[in-house]
This record gives sequence, C-alpha cells and structure tokens, in this order.
Amino acid sequence: MTTLQGREILLGVGGGISAYKSCELLRRLQDSGFLVRVVPTRSSLNFVGAATWEALSGREVATDLWNRVHEVPHISLAKSSDAIVIAPATADLIARLASGRADDLLTNVVLASTAPIILVPAMHTEMWLNQATQANVQLLRSRGYLVIEPEVGRMTGEDSGIGRYPEISSILAQIKAHLNHNDDYAGRHVLVSAGGTREKIDPVRYIGNLSSGKQGYAIALQAAKRGAEVTLVSANVSLPDIEGVSIVKVESAAQMLQALEARFDSADLLVMSAAVADASPSTESDHKIDKSQLTSITLSPNPDIVATLGDRKKPGQVIIAFAAQGQTDDASQLQKAKEKMASKNADLLYFNDVINTEIFGSEETEGVILMNSAEELRFPRATKMTLAAKLLDLALNKLG
Repeated sequence: MTTLQGREILLGVGGGISAYKSCELLRRLQDSGFLVRVVPTRSSLNFVGAATWEALSGREVATDLWNRVHEVPHISLAKSSDAIVIAPATADLIARLASGRADDLLTNVVLASTAPIILVPAMHTEMWLNQATQANVQLLRSRGYLVIEPEVGRMTGEDSGIGRYPEISSILAQIKAHLNHNDDYAGRHVLVSAGGTREKIDPVRYIGNLSSGKQGYAIALQAAKRGAEVTLVSANVSLPDIEGVSIVKVESAAQMLQALEARFDSADLLVMSAAVADASPSTESDHKIDKSQLTSITLSPNPDIVATLGDRKKPGQVIIAFAAQGQTDDASQLQKAKEKMASKNADLLYFNDVINTEIFGSEETEGVILMNSAEELRFPRATKMTLAAKLLDLALNKLG
C-alpha cells in the first residue's frame, strides 16, 4: 500500500460523551479525501468501542501503548500522520498535553509527532471556563496547536452554555484551512487507466511496451487526495496499490476496454494515461512456439479505447487522452495530436515526446497540453505528480 502526503489523519478521541459525534467527523474527513486512523483513549471506549472505529475507518484501531510493542506504535503512528485531530479534547486530555505527559498511546503519539495538531474541545461550561483549562489552551496555542473554539448550546442533561462540540461543517472547514487541503473533487468519480497492455503470442511471449504506469498512478493519487472516488484500471505495473483507490488489474487491451466500459457511465472524468498496444497477434498459441517457427507474427488491430468511449460520452463527462509521439516542437506532430484529440472526442490531450526525452519509467515528464484545436499549453519538465495536479485543475474547469 502507498498513501499520499497530506492525506493521512490520526483522529484521537477523548473520553467525553460527545465522542459519538466524532463518528460523523471521521466520515466527513473520508469524504474529503483523507485516510483516517483512530486512536481512542481508554476512557473514550466507554462511549464508542474500538469495533465501531474499525468498521467506520476500515483500518485497525490502536488502543494500548503495550500492544504490538515490536512495531513501536507511538513512533510509527507519529511518523505516518500528516496531521493529528483530537475530537473531543476533554479538559483532562488538554491538561495532559499542556504538561507534556505521555501516559497513554495518544499522548505518546502527540509528543513524538512534528505534524500539525488540531484540538476540538468539548466539555461542560464550568470546565471550559476554568482558569486552569484556559491557561492550558493558551499554552498549547502558543506552541502552534490549533484549538477550535467550542460552541454555545445544550450539554448533557439540562445544562446549556459554551463548551458544546462544534458543528461538523465548522470543524471540517477549519481543518482544511489549517492544512491547506483542497477537496474540490469530492462527490466525483474519476476513472484512470495506467500501465502498458500486453498481447500474448504464446504462454511465455507477448507484445508490449515500456510504460511504468507512474503517470496514471500519480493522477489517481492526486484525485483521491482531492476527495474523488477513484477507480484505477492498471495494466502490468510493479507499483504498490494506493489505499483508498479501487484498483482493477488487467493485462490486455481487450481486458482494459471491458473494465473501462463497465465503469465509464458512472464516471465524471476519464483519464486515459495507459499505453495501449495498437495491435495484437491474430492467433494466440496455447503452447510455446519453437523459436525456429517464430519467423513472423500476423497482427490484428486492437480497438481504439478512447475513441470507443468518446462515442459514448454523455454531456457533463470529460475525457483526457494521451499521445506519445516524437518532437513536441514539430508542427506536423502537433497537428497530428490535435487531429487525434478531435477524432477521439477528447476534451484535453497531453502530447509528449517519448523519443527525445526519458519519459517511460521516469519520475518526470514534459510536453504540450491541448485544450482544443487552437489552444495549447506548454508543460515544461516537471514531476508526473505536478502534471497530474495540472490536468485535474484543467479538467475541473470543464466539469464546471
């Protein structure tokens, strides 16, 4: 599994009655593209059990400093977390954090972490307004903690006043602003193809290409980070799976077309970054062909996947195509890419030079982004993750 920097949230849960509200916070964090791991305090388990947190997060919940000691959980959790959100943060938990105590798993993680820390206090009015609590809050703020102000409202029983767990929308807005997090693809389905297809000649030979799949995986990572539901159709890559992304493994062009067709109608955006073989052997031998007989191979054209799906495109859907050709500064090559974009009914096309630059297998890329027959944008050499973010920005404009 691999995750993307900026996505990993550790949700600490303090032992207050409002712990149940953090179930909804967890869900909304997930909807915004975050991966959430829950670390509840022992006292909080009286309100919401570990089984609930595991079911909602889809991940193992750590509750004790002394479990799986060989993994040094407080250090591994601290290092893997891009931010720590503690909700609810009780008066006791705030006091322990302010004094630098490390007497359970959560406080150990906080003390070992260099990530941003966000506290969501929730407690009775008298406890919140107590001078000790206010002094602890001021001390934590001076250390760089974001302490979200509690709201005014009804508590447990008949009590009412300041100290109420804030509305989830308010908490989310402040978390995103503090972390500079963008979830502009929330609620959208992004379908991505990656890698290179293989067309079998016999059980041990195939026709293929050198595509590593890195560009498609970068697009899937960026889309997931921005809150999209992402399906990645992956052909013959050696990259780790992406947590939170649905991955469909295929080998041939026919299998890729089948997988994409089954999911295209529900997609808002298709990014066709896979390198699909143009042709496949007309016949596939069920046994290894002797090399003395392997003198020629009769080929049959593969279906044009982008054109096939482009013909089915509905209003509101966007397609990004890729064209791997030579010399992006060659006017005839650029014109050919524009014609390809039009014939495939694509909304954007990334045209890159695979002859004069090391693109396949590289961490970087350069090329030209075509937005229509007349508008083009030169993309100077940069990381494939940078290109992924740029393409998603441009596609979002077309999605509206």
